[in-house]
Amino acid sequence: MKLIEFVTANWMLILIALSSGAMLAWPLVRGAGGGTLTAQGAVQLINRERAVLVDVREPEEFATGHMIGARNVPLNQLEEKLAGTVKNKNVPLLLVCATGARAQRAVAVAKKLGYEQAQAVSGGLKAWKEANLPVEKA
Repeated sequence: MKLIEFVTANWMLILIALSSGAMLAWPLVRGAGGGTLTAQGAVQLINRERAVLVDVREPEEFATGHMIGARNVPLNQLEEKLAGTVKNKNVPLLLVCATGARAQRAVAVAKKLGYEQAQAVSGGLKAWKEANLPVEKA
């Protein structure tokens, strides 16, 4: 009976605690389903788990500058060419474009092809450059 009395007397505090807990957990839940990664997170995956970078921009865009070590597979050719470009489906696969929009679509294609660890680099090459990370030209 004391629990019911406590809950009815402090319902507002309990509601606030539950709401703040849900707000703290939301980015974790969203990140797990969204398949996006910050530039710093991408660097960690590249260094620690030998993640493979795939740039899904068009070859002309790729030639103007891309992440060091990235392979170019345009989004419209991803379904046909990804398996030949990245043979190991168990390594983390990082997909990148100019701003992150095409990379998000590419994640869905890659996961459909069996690349369960596919993630988009949030903000794309723009965020990568803003984080002062290295870029090379073809």
